[in-house]
Amino acid sequence: MTRLSNLFRRLYRPIMLMLCGLLIAYADLSAQSGGTQIKIGKLKYEGGGDWYANPSSVPNLIKFVNEETMANLAETEDLVEPGGSQIFQYPFVYMTGHGNVNFSDAEAKNLRMYLISGGFLHVDDNYGLDKYIRREMKKVFPELEWVELPFNHGIYREHFLFEKGLPKIHEHDGKPPQGLALIWEGRIVCFYTYETDLGDGWEDTTVHNDPVEVREMALQMGANILLWALNH
Repeated sequence: MTRLSNLFRRLYRPIMLMLCGLLIAYADLSAQSGGTQIKIGKLKYEGGGDWYANPSSVPNLIKFVNEETMANLAETEDLVEPGGSQIFQYPFVYMTGHGNVNFSDAEAKNLRMYLISGGFLHVDDNYGLDKYIRREMKKVFPELEWVELPFNHGIYREHFLFEKGLPKIHEHDGKPPQGLALIWEGRIVCFYTYETDLGDGWEDTTVHNDPVEVREMALQMGANILLWALNH
């Protein structure tokens, strides 16, 4: 019995990783094959922060990507939670907000499993999220540090060319925008867009009254990130 228990413990993690990876791969392949539309997830988290910010952002991005590329995305996003099993059905999950974030130990463990199994998390600081997301992602990947991607990285030229990296959509603190990544075994599992606020640029034009060219840059960069996640 002890030998069987030890064998189970050794095999549990790789088997779960394989199963979770298959779920994510199936969703991705369905979209690429022109079958069932791929669904994008939006992360609903605890802590008091407004995970629900920018309600028109993701639907507008999805519409833009479908119109500009061969992608086959469902028209609206689904809400997913970091500790839920349903997150494994989504190859791409978007997260935003202004305030506090809190992942329980179980949520951090589940989110880690999702990401190392093939999932992708795009964190978009809507101003005020920075110190909280850095703290909480340390729970998920305590061994990793954020890496700023160089401007010649493929994510900045996946479909649209951004020779100077992330565009500056809203001023916030006036700092240059940064594209920060957590890289697990050579693969970007989380991309953090800081000091740019892409999601504001995706919103309906009447929300922020951004110039057309600014909104276009935001949508194009968002498309790059989403397509990068699906293609890599």
